[in-house]
Amino acid sequence: MNKRQYLSLSLSKTIFALLCVAVTASFSLTTARAQSQLGPYDRSNASTMLDALKDDLKNNYYDPNFRGMDLEARFKETQGKIKQAQTRDQLIIALAQFMLDLNDSHTFFIPPSRSASVEYGWEMQMIGDNCFVTAVKPKTDAEAKGLKTGDAILAVDGYKPSRDNLWKMYYRYYALMPTRSIRLLVQSPNDAQPREIDVLSKIEQGAAVTDWGNLFVRWLKDGGDVDHDRFYEVGDELLIWKMPTFVVSESHVDAIMARARKYKSLIIDLRGNGGGYVDTLSRLVSNLFDRDVNIAALKGRKKMKPILAKTRGKDVFKGQLVVLVDSESGSASEVLARVVQLEKRGTVIGDRSAGAVMTADHYGHETGVGRVLYFGSSITIADMVMSDGKSLENVGVSPDELLLPKGADLAAKRDPVLARAAESLGIKLDAEKAGTLFPKEWKK
Repeated sequence: MNKRQYLSLSLSKTIFALLCVAVTASFSLTTARAQSQLGPYDRSNASTMLDALKDDLKNNYYDPNFRGMDLEARFKETQGKIKQAQTRDQLIIALAQFMLDLNDSHTFFIPPSRSASVEYGWEMQMIGDNCFVTAVKPKTDAEAKGLKTGDAILAVDGYKPSRDNLWKMYYRYYALMPTRSIRLLVQSPNDAQPREIDVLSKIEQGAAVTDWGNLFVRWLKDGGDVDHDRFYEVGDELLIWKMPTFVVSESHVDAIMARARKYKSLIIDLRGNGGGYVDTLSRLVSNLFDRDVNIAALKGRKKMKPILAKTRGKDVFKGQLVVLVDSESGSASEVLARVVQLEKRGTVIGDRSAGAVMTADHYGHETGVGRVLYFGSSITIADMVMSDGKSLENVGVSPDELLLPKGADLAAKRDPVLARAAESLGIKLDAEKAGTLFPKEWKK
């Protein structure tokens, strides 16, 4: 895989949206059921992986002081956990925790791919400070058990979801230790009492070995980050662009913005967009401003050039602009929204964004005797400082207009956020109609 600088939420609704803080008692990875017994080479492979992760950090991490963490002490502690582990899951947990202790949204362990894939058949998301079911796949156990879009999720296997721990749940259930069932405590909008549901997952066997070069994109696709752009037009007045990812080429962005120039107004819907390439972010900014823009400074071990966007001159969109964000808008999405605010280019509407804004590179490795295991790491190579001198890491973007859908809106498939965005541009679009424009598309 070509090395690219990423601004991706890397562990979001998706396996990589993945987000912001180290594992704590609020949701401990060690509480998960660990049943995969150790094979003859498992402990040796884990030690090799730990050595590689340590080297990746020592050679590339943006802060040579590792944000105050004693790297050698943590390394020795993790070696001890590897020696004491009784299951493969415990080995994976130890390696993941070694990286997560840095409390860095873009520094994490990419474990070896599993021969089996898991599908849970439902999705959840933080809206404000509450967690809701945002989609239920038809003909799944989740649907059969009565789980519904708009249900509030009060607990996942006994743990209350929050903005701080939801990404850990995704990381655990998708990347580290997929499970055959999840116990949920949920409450529908019109119900007086919550109810417990045990939702079974669908597990399918696949290839035993996956090339690491395809692993990152595969995870993104499995989670939904890599998807196709979708659009809605209102005459020549408005173009709504549902942009799912920044993992696209600069020419791709240019083509879409050439289309946007035909309209008086543009809504860029970045809800659920976990980020992507730095170059793509810069190119989109270049298409929105008739002047050069200083996006952010990069703070790393070495002096680094700031992220700049050079205007495309006459080939820019000059109309009204609204950007939509939510709790799953990460990294490049957050930076774009904040640039729009700082440069007074348009309006940001929605929920506070993820607060996962760093620049990272991804490193691939392999180990194993007889059977090759591909694994890797995402390492932060720079912190980002916006033009106001502040970082968005662990802070996020506060929208100009905070607007949160309610459980009843989700259940009725209403989109009050998109409706309000259109209204702010003088376009009539009711919430019911807005909710039908970009329906959930499940990957087959």
